[in-house]
Amino acid sequence: MTDAECSAFLQWALPRLGRRWTGFRKVRRLVAKRLGRRLRALGLADLDAYRGWLQTHPEEWAELDALLGIPISRFWRDRAVFESIERDVLPALADAARAAGRTTLDAWSAGCASGEEPYTLAILWRERLQRAYPAIELRIVATDSEARLIERARRGCYSASSLKDLPPDLRAAAFEERDGRFCVRAEYRAVKFMCQDLRESMPAGPFDLVLCRNVVATYYAQDVQRALFARIAERMRPGGALVLGVHEALPQGMTGVDEWG
Repeated sequence: MTDAECSAFLQWALPRLGRRWTGFRKVRRLVAKRLGRRLRALGLADLDAYRGWLQTHPEEWAELDALLGIPISRFWRDRAVFESIERDVLPALADAARAAGRTTLDAWSAGCASGEEPYTLAILWRERLQRAYPAIELRIVATDSEARLIERARRGCYSASSLKDLPPDLRAAAFEERDGRFCVRAEYRAVKFMCQDLRESMPAGPFDLVLCRNVVATYYAQDVQRALFARIAERMRPGGALVLGVHEALPQGMTGVDEWG
């Protein structure tokens, strides 16, 4: 298929799935490869035939939706984000919890892919902040809609390239090498992984910190974004923090969430 054919198909299909074209523009070549594999599996000649298949086989929309998942993740992704979490966000949340007599902080990594983000949070807390808050435990829940990614996250072993942005001291403390892979040490694995599609279910909370980066605000239509972020906000403690991707913003018309600080 040509790039133009793939783009035209996505602009037709994405709105029907509550997704938006702008989020997929840069990754359309990856999506084209997946679409090509799906066409071959179904024995279809081209995307026009696939359109017809979707219209006569409504169950295929779920297959298409699944292949549109784009898991791009690594440890310490977007350094400035984790520096802000370390410097400003977690200390403020921990101070508030301590003042309220609480002994736990609850965090949720929504759309966690293969686990790099929640493990980064666990490593950051244990190595950089735990000593300042010895009476507070950081509890982390991480969810993703793809079962294969959740299984990979539970295994907790990664290639060297996944760790390339992680500060050397954190890498040395938290990983051990096994057969050319880098595996998270047991003491940093206190993350509860669950397979959940945000559009269907979410953990109950309440959460002090929610990381929802490069998922909802990138790939979903504005009305879907508003509905999902409203449900996320319902699961946050008053004064909690919601972290988006560096190039993301809340949808227009979103209320009940104020800018941090």
